Amino acid sequence: MIKLIAGLKGTGKTKTLIEMVNTAAEETEGSVICIEQGNKLRYDISYHARLVNTQDYSIESGEALYGFVTGVCASNYDIKHIFIDSALKICQNDLSSFENFVNRTAAFATKDSIDLVVTASIGEENLPESLKKYL
Repeated sequence: MIKLIAGLKGTGKTKTLIEMVNTAAEETEGSVICIEQGNKLRYDISYHARLVNTQDYSIESGEALYGFVTGVCASNYDIKHIFIDSALKICQNDLSSFENFVNRTAAFATKDSIDLVVTASIGEENLPESLKKYL
């Protein structure tokens, strides 16, 4: 399953994501990964989830983010949930790069039965048609 949470800044996307991460961390038998840009979620995410800062790994494009996510999954077969906050920002606000990342990641997440939740600061009306099915 893939879920895209889109909306303009201040609409509660990150708060929703935090609640989803913490619920998954408490209820899931497998691993829960939360990827963010920076350290703003450090005190909000349960210690049961693995919190990763993309800046520590110089991830600055959709292609790099895709490679990172697939690499994490290849190294740990117990991953059940992946949450990515501000993915469009990680993709340097390049909508084409973000669209490619989401579509490619959705394909492998579905195949591997990984629940993937991605947030993006963009109005739903500005999303490419290929991404609206994930809202």
